[in-house]
Amino acid sequence: MTNPLTLDIPAGVPWIDFMREFDAPVEAVFNAHRDPELVRQWLGPRGYEMDIERWDFTPGGGYRYVHRNPEGMEFGFHGTFHTVRDNDLAIQTFEFEGAPDEVAIEFMRFVDLGDGRCRLEGRSIGRTVEGRDMMVESGMEKGMSEGYERLDELVAAPTSAPAPAQG
Repeated sequence: MTNPLTLDIPAGVPWIDFMREFDAPVEAVFNAHRDPELVRQWLGPRGYEMDIERWDFTPGGGYRYVHRNPEGMEFGFHGTFHTVRDNDLAIQTFEFEGAPDEVAIEFMRFVDLGDGRCRLEGRSIGRTVEGRDMMVESGMEKGMSEGYERLDELVAAPTSAPAPAQG
């Protein structure tokens, strides 16, 4: 069973809060955000292909990727990672290239719930309420829900956990 995505989209302000629990350790969920090969396997809606041009999940690092839907339409995204603290916090900018200048800053906290479970808590703050609403109306909730379902499937696999340290 998959856990539901919770979105809070308050009227009149340019942010969205989201929360999603995973039946996987915080380390596995964090690693699935850090490792570009794992990111490619879960980020975005089902049926979309993803090409990652750049993925440097470190403070000051950046990213750019393109989703391709089954009809062949492409959707590019890019941004900068500002803060990355292992198994705790990531702060990044996010820009859909189809809506230039509508850059959001996103905060993602990885919360260890114990018993091999974790919760991802986030806030995405847009430049304008109109830009935030455009993102919501673009099908963002469906894409996030399907992506997190795919992440559930991925972190259930033994390859998503970080490799043990060599000593």
